[in-house]
Amino acid sequence: MARGKLRIYLGAAPGVGKTYAMLSEAHRRTERGTDCVVAFVEHHGRPRTEVMLTGLEQVTRRDLEYRGTVFTEMDVDEVLRRAPAVALVDELAHTNVPGSRNAKRWQDVEELLAAGVDVVSTVNIQHLESLGDVVESITGVRQRETVPDEVVRRADQIELVDMSPEALRRRMAHGNVYQSDRIDASLSNYFRPGNLTALRELALLWVADRVDEYLQQYRGEHNIRSTWQARERIVVGLTGGPEGRTLIRRASRMAAKGSGSEILAVYIARSDGLTGASPKELAVQRTLVEDLGGTFHHVIGDDIPAALLDFARGVNATQIVLGSSRRKTWQYVFGPGVGATVARDSGPDLDVHIVTHGEVAKGRGLPVARGARLGRSRVSWGWLVGVAGPALLTVLLTHVDADLGLANDMLLFLTLTVAAALVGGLLPALASAAFGSLLLNYYFTPPLHLWTVSDNNNIVAIAVFVGVAVSVASVVDLAARRTAQAARLRAEAEILSFLAGSVLRGETSLEALLERVRETFAMDSVALLERAGDTDPWTCAGSAGDGRPLTRPEEADVDMPVGDHMALALSGRVLPAEDRRVLAAFAAQAAVVLDRQRLQSEADQARTLAEGNRIRTALLAAVSHDLRTPLAGIKAAVSSLRSDDVEWSEEDEAELLEGIEAGADRLEHLVGNLLDMSRLQTGTVTPLIREVDLDEVVPVALGGVPDGSADLDIPETLPMVAVDKGLLERAVANVVENAVKYAPDGAPVKVSASALGERVEIRVVDRGPGVPDSAKDRIFAPFQRYGDAPRGAGVGLGLAVARGFAEAMGGTLAAEDTPGGGLTMVLTLRAATGRPTARPELSAQVTS
Repeated sequence: MARGKLRIYLGAAPGVGKTYAMLSEAHRRTERGTDCVVAFVEHHGRPRTEVMLTGLEQVTRRDLEYRGTVFTEMDVDEVLRRAPAVALVDELAHTNVPGSRNAKRWQDVEELLAAGVDVVSTVNIQHLESLGDVVESITGVRQRETVPDEVVRRADQIELVDMSPEALRRRMAHGNVYQSDRIDASLSNYFRPGNLTALRELALLWVADRVDEYLQQYRGEHNIRSTWQARERIVVGLTGGPEGRTLIRRASRMAAKGSGSEILAVYIARSDGLTGASPKELAVQRTLVEDLGGTFHHVIGDDIPAALLDFARGVNATQIVLGSSRRKTWQYVFGPGVGATVARDSGPDLDVHIVTHGEVAKGRGLPVARGARLGRSRVSWGWLVGVAGPALLTVLLTHVDADLGLANDMLLFLTLTVAAALVGGLLPALASAAFGSLLLNYYFTPPLHLWTVSDNNNIVAIAVFVGVAVSVASVVDLAARRTAQAARLRAEAEILSFLAGSVLRGETSLEALLERVRETFAMDSVALLERAGDTDPWTCAGSAGDGRPLTRPEEADVDMPVGDHMALALSGRVLPAEDRRVLAAFAAQAAVVLDRQRLQSEADQARTLAEGNRIRTALLAAVSHDLRTPLAGIKAAVSSLRSDDVEWSEEDEAELLEGIEAGADRLEHLVGNLLDMSRLQTGTVTPLIREVDLDEVVPVALGGVPDGSADLDIPETLPMVAVDKGLLERAVANVVENAVKYAPDGAPVKVSASALGERVEIRVVDRGPGVPDSAKDRIFAPFQRYGDAPRGAGVGLGLAVARGFAEAMGGTLAAEDTPGGGLTMVLTLRAATGRPTARPELSAQVTS
């Protein structure tokens, strides 16, 4: 039996019309004669959706009792017995009531599909499992019902039901989504314009990626090599030279002109040894392209233009950005260059942009990755000059009616031999010398057209010609080899210098170092293997690349031992012997980085343990004094009230009860700070950042201080701040309570706020004794109190908790001197972006 097909209507938020669109599709199919039934559709009391159910066959639901309440769920058995052609199943991410056939509704759908039933379903973008954290950070609501992304991705059709945030909010205001008692709360919380805009963007991007997968699959199935310019993808060809940064920035500006454009930077390395680029420069360019939102790719290929075009067509790129050649004019004799070749072979589907830069025509430099070898292209040209050149020269001299003399003929042939040595090295030059001497003997030395020489002087001349040609060729080839070796040593020195610099900078990322090894030697994968003893199995301490996983050094193409129980293993190809010297430096550095990571981890653990011990010691001290004091007061008051020896008046009883309540409040405050400090120490504070008005939070935070002890000045025109409302309230409360403790009688603390660029500052000013500069940082440490608190309360956690909460929200808390004496606490917060300043003259109303 063929598997059924799944069609999903995807929406950005509730109320956009997914169920309505699904029911409309059901009516169209029914009109065409398709056997279509409603397996489960929930209209949520929406009249227009409920009307759409009219005329459609509905399968009877199953009633399930759970904790004294009866719930209705889809009856999978009944749907399978009915065996329709198409079944409508709403809310794909729904969690079934315990006791159902499956735990999740998408599992019910899988059963229907396996039985050959086509299913039409709905789901919101916030219910996709991979986006749960993102949606929570946007809306502040954690989605409990989720569906695996792969279930939705496997759908045969995905249709986006889109609606602008303004239209959805208008639909809600008209009562078309929720009941009237839920409209105001929904519009001011989950359905705020910013939330809806972000959710809509998530849905659009997710569907766009899905469409891109369909496109790639279709192109692969139909073997389509040409570029379809459905989406701008800009490939930047990098050489590892300094011009790469200019090319990346230029491509970024091009991408910014079109929404959804992508940047893919690619460096193509040859497969014959160390890459010719500077590892340091490539690392800088990789960081730059990633900072600009692009991706960096490392490709192996000997034919650079062909590899670049293959990569561009493989990713369905629409544009290629290359830099103007750095070669000098004379270097064009070896070919037209990468830019010209790519532009010639790109075809009509790829636009090639040649960007000028400051390194144009300054020279490419000599290859640094191929040792003494000159490359296939140069060797081929050398053989062509050394063999074909003398032949053509002979034809030219024999057909020109001019007797230049044997000496001049020899100089011309010697010129070709030197040219062959310059281009192709020693062997083409030797061949040119031998072939040229034979041609001189046969065509230009009497007797002509014979292999003999009648004049002894001519024999000496030819011998001198051969000797000079061989000598010049040897010298030229030796100079070329020495130049290439010097360039290679320069490359090695640069790599080793970079390694030494990374040691001095204290870089501790093993994965980054292994990726650098892979790129430097153009390998498929690199792994650092280690074992505890000679007979213990190997384990992988770190790896990089996409090649096959390595579990033993013997499986690698290249392995470099590091001590007795560690080895650097590389797969991809066998390295020449001269590359192993640099590889040994990399291997030693990898071992050092691994040791440093482990030492750092142990140091962090030791620091955490030491901090925990200090906290516990301080906590014991706090419990022994600050917690026992209010407990003793409460105990004494309760004992007095329960005593039968004394008859208390109503006033006395009220006073004792007031003391009990004050002691309990004090205990609650102390315990609350202790718990908050514990959360900060363990890193479990996770703020839910939202846009909040300060005049909604700060007045509430002052509820814990006596009336008249603080003056509040919060302008209504301040921008909203991006904070966690609960954390901000606690932080402000702690700072204000601390200021009130130290403020002199009759001098209330002033709490004011102001906007400064993209920041908003809350300043708490007191006229107390102040704090010297040397102690301003110490007062924020846990269990620290400067001097003695005038009212003896607290364990020295208030300011530590306040600073911890401020930093958790992306803000800061600092202490300054108050002009004229006292201390000013400055709480700096991030202003909400893209939100207009509040206007007090406007009354609250529903936006439509």
